[in-house]
Amino acid sequence: METLILVIHLIIALALIGVVLLQRSEGGALGIGGGGGGGGGGNLFTARGVGNALTRTTAYLAVAFFCTSIALTVIATQRGGGSIVDSVTPPAATGNQTAPAEGSGSSVLPQLAPAAPAQPAAPAQPQVPVTP
Repeated sequence: METLILVIHLIIALALIGVVLLQRSEGGALGIGGGGGGGGGGNLFTARGVGNALTRTTAYLAVAFFCTSIALTVIATQRGGGSIVDSVTPPAATGNQTAPAEGSGSSVLPQLAPAAPAQPAAPAQPQVPVTP
């Protein structure tokens, strides 16, 4: 049952991607998607009719996608699999590593030796008195 719903879920996801990519862009920022083609009569496949059909199809596919997502979640929780985070065990602590007490002010990083004072990049020039 779970495999069947998962396959249906994947088919719906691919169909939803395809239908969204088929829709015409409404943002005319670059002049794309504007304009529209004539065609007379009240046919289904006019520019407006195709847009409405794609919008409805997107809505139906979205509802089906949410329903299959909820169904897969319910099946997974009833199976008792739980979360993968619950199955992770913490690493075993070794005897030589101690964690600092909270609020003790000690850092997790190793203590570094203080840096030597910076030396000037160029040697200082002796000052020569200027004679007038």
